[in-house]
Amino acid sequence: MTRFVVVPQWQGSPSSRAMLLIDGAEAIAGDLPRAACTRVEVPLEAGEALGSAVQRLSALTRIQTLLAETLAPIAEPAVVVGGDCAVAVPAIAHAAARHPNLAVVWCDAHGDLHDPASSPSGAYAGMALRAVLGEVEPLATTAVVAPERIVLAGARDLDAAEEAYLLSSPLTFVPAASFDDPDALADAVAATGADAVYVHVDLDVLDPASITGVGSAVPFGVDVPALVTAIARLRDRIPLAGASLSGFAPSSPRAAVDDLGAILRVIGALA
Repeated sequence: MTRFVVVPQWQGSPSSRAMLLIDGAEAIAGDLPRAACTRVEVPLEAGEALGSAVQRLSALTRIQTLLAETLAPIAEPAVVVGGDCAVAVPAIAHAAARHPNLAVVWCDAHGDLHDPASSPSGAYAGMALRAVLGEVEPLATTAVVAPERIVLAGARDLDAAEEAYLLSSPLTFVPAASFDDPDALADAVAATGADAVYVHVDLDVLDPASITGVGSAVPFGVDVPALVTAIARLRDRIPLAGASLSGFAPSSPRAAVDDLGAILRVIGALA
């Protein structure tokens, strides 16, 4: 049975709707097998920057430690359910410790490629992919995956600093339109030479016609069948070492219900 680790972290998000991520994580957890779920108790307080350029650093540091401790005894691939995108950072480190040749697929409408110096908000979620590369002081200073084995998929709203970083780095980029080819994602990961893959899905990678409960919807995204098929084709070719899903911020319980069908299809592909 797949293990689900539920982490209703909101402190890494730049959104004014950040605390709705708590409701989103709880709504998803309510539709998962209770016996397969482990919850990380996220502190309610926002936390302090502690003199750094990362907002809410004290809370984020505590949550990362709790999540790492929760994942440590889990040997099989687990699905981490957030919360904001930063929940993926310790989960990827956990997978990379078991798979040194790991690739990471980061499905997101945004790049999450800021560092503390370039970030306009200081929000850790917008630095999460850079954190995987060990380039975010003081939370993540050691790379857990080489940039040559990172695939950014579906991004279409990047700040200028993120675009410059992407152009100058060896990261692979798979645009949303490429999901029309069901093998494009798997081909990109196979080209990295990785022997295992971690897949992170921020729900805003989906087109707004497919989901409403996200903090920052971006048009011209991926539809649910295309994303699910791409993940399935990827898993047919490369073993899945772990996964995460984030970014569900429903405006009301009714709105959550309307989106859960699409979300559970994505979770089914990851699990």
